[in-house]
Amino acid sequence: MKITLLDDYQDVALSMGPWDRLDAEVVALQEHLLGDRLVAALAGSEVVVAMRERTRFDRALLDRLPDLRLLVTTGMANAAIDLAAARDRGVPVCGTRSRHSSTAELTWALVLAVTRRVAYEDAAVRAGGWQTTIGPELAGRTLGVLGLGRLGSIVAGYGTAFGMRVLGWSANLEPGHARKLGAEPVALDDLLVRSDVVTIHLRLSDRTRGLLGARELDLIGPEGYLVNTSRGPIVDEPALVEALRTGRIAGAGLDVYDVEPLPADHPLRTAPRTVLTPHIGYVAVDSYRTFFADVVDDIAAWVAGSPVRVLT
Repeated sequence: MKITLLDDYQDVALSMGPWDRLDAEVVALQEHLLGDRLVAALAGSEVVVAMRERTRFDRALLDRLPDLRLLVTTGMANAAIDLAAARDRGVPVCGTRSRHSSTAELTWALVLAVTRRVAYEDAAVRAGGWQTTIGPELAGRTLGVLGLGRLGSIVAGYGTAFGMRVLGWSANLEPGHARKLGAEPVALDDLLVRSDVVTIHLRLSDRTRGLLGARELDLIGPEGYLVNTSRGPIVDEPALVEALRTGRIAGAGLDVYDVEPLPADHPLRTAPRTVLTPHIGYVAVDSYRTFFADVVDDIAAWVAGSPVRVLT
């Protein structure tokens, strides 16, 4: 059996999982491949492992992979995989557990970095400068959390620990749950107007796509900051670039984008008052060990005829 691991950017996948449990040839690809090159690389692979949503598996691609018998994705949801097409092909798709702490921690790193201008001051010191900006303290200010699920709940706790008032919103928010977290449940516009820092922890769907556009960014205002470690398309990207360039928001900390990897000429790369990270919320040692241990379990269970964590 041949197993191919996709998009192993850091070249760590083979050291993160107990692959010797499997009687298989395991190949890890570091380069992000598309089209004919991807099809050629996957020829002969009965099992393909997708790292999150880095590679899109639509019906057209699946139809070009006649050897594929099992598709495994890290995490229990992957919007880049056409589950219906996989089901029609008779290819089961299995997932893995996820650790939410790594993304929550990166979220807070971005909150601190963008408000205190950490990257800017680091560059200034290296260039010979000293104390070139001034940023707000978080204690006594207001954190707005969009989405109080498992991840948003952790981030809300961080806000409380830093002495912030916490507001919470989602389309189906249970007010009692928010209050247990120490968060005040509010309407979306109210949260945007009142928050000094707005952080997004929502799933991307038809309902949340473009949720924050020019109007909503204007509600955040010139003293408010936006942090997004969820999915890029939840925010209208051109509107965000314009709001940053015109000073209509104070800054943004971003880990996710409409197109990933972020194109070299993308205007966000030169947008002021930003901290940009390359979708590394889940890219942590403990998360990877959990992912790849579960991937091996998924493959072993499928070989034994009793697949686990089946998504379709």
